[in-house]
Amino acid sequence: MKRFVLVLAFVFTALQAPAVRAADAAPAFPPHTLGSTQLRALSRTADGRSYQLHIHLPGSFAKEPQRRYPVLYVTDGYWDFPTVVSSYNNLNYDKVVPEFIIVGLGYAGDNLDYGELRGWELSPVRLGPLAMGTGHADKFLAALEKDIFPLVEREYRADPAQRYLAGSSLGGLFTLHAMYAKPDLFKGYIAASPAVVVGGDWIIGQAKAYAATGKPIKARLYVTGAEYEWPGFLAGIQRYQALLPELKHPGLVFQNRTIDGERHAGTKAESYTRGMRFVFEPLAPETGPSKD
Repeated sequence: MKRFVLVLAFVFTALQAPAVRAADAAPAFPPHTLGSTQLRALSRTADGRSYQLHIHLPGSFAKEPQRRYPVLYVTDGYWDFPTVVSSYNNLNYDKVVPEFIIVGLGYAGDNLDYGELRGWELSPVRLGPLAMGTGHADKFLAALEKDIFPLVEREYRADPAQRYLAGSSLGGLFTLHAMYAKPDLFKGYIAASPAVVVGGDWIIGQAKAYAATGKPIKARLYVTGAEYEWPGFLAGIQRYQALLPELKHPGLVFQNRTIDGERHAGTKAESYTRGMRFVFEPLAPETGPSKD
C-alpha cells in the first residue's frame, strides 16, 4: 500500500510538472509604452514639491544635434500627456505643426493624490475658505522659471524663445493666469475648459486689470468649452470668451471654440488637437488643404 501511494504521488507530480513548467515559461507581456518618451524626476524644490517631467522628443532630435526646438508644456501630465503626444504625432505627420518637444508636468512618487497636488499648483486663488492647500500658482510659475525651464533648455535643446503652455480645467485656469502674470514666458496658450468660475470669475478681474495697463500680450491663445459642461462652469468660460474681443490686448491673437457634444473631460482631445494647430500655425510647414 505504501509503495502504491508513492507511485501515485510520483504520477501526480509528473502530470503537474508540465503545467507548472508551462506557467513558469509563459511569456511576460511587456507593458505598452509611448515611443520617444522619458520620465525625469527632479530634486525636491524649496517648497517641498517633487516634480516629474513626462518628455516626448521629436523624430529628428537624435539626428540633428545642433537643432533647437519649440516646447509645449502641458499641465496634469499624468493624465493628458498621452493624449497630447498622440495628437501631435498625427498633426506633425500632416505637416500642420512643426516638430517640437512636449513636456508633461507631473509629480514623482507612487499612489499620489493628484487632486490634492494639482490644487496646490494650478490654482491662483484659494478654492474656498477651507482649502488651505490651494492657491499657489505663482510658486509653480516660479518653479517653472527656476527649475524646469533651465533643465529642459539645457539638456533637451529647447528654444527659450518658443515656449508654449496647455492645460485643461484647473490647468486651463493656470494657463490663463500665466498669460497675465508672466506674459513674456510663453508664445502660445491652450486653455481647454478653463475653470474661470474659480474665485468668482477671479481670472476675468485679472484680465480686465491687465487690459487697463495697455501692455501687449504677444502670443496666440486658444480657449474652449464643452457643450455639455456643467451649466454654471460653461457660463464662466463663455463670459471670458465673450470678453476677449472687448479687452483688445495688443498683440494677442485668439480663437474661441465650443466643442459640441462633449462633457468636461471629453473635450480634451479636440481642444488640444485644434489648439496645437492654432498656436503653432506661424511655425507650421504647411497650412490649409493637403498639397499635391
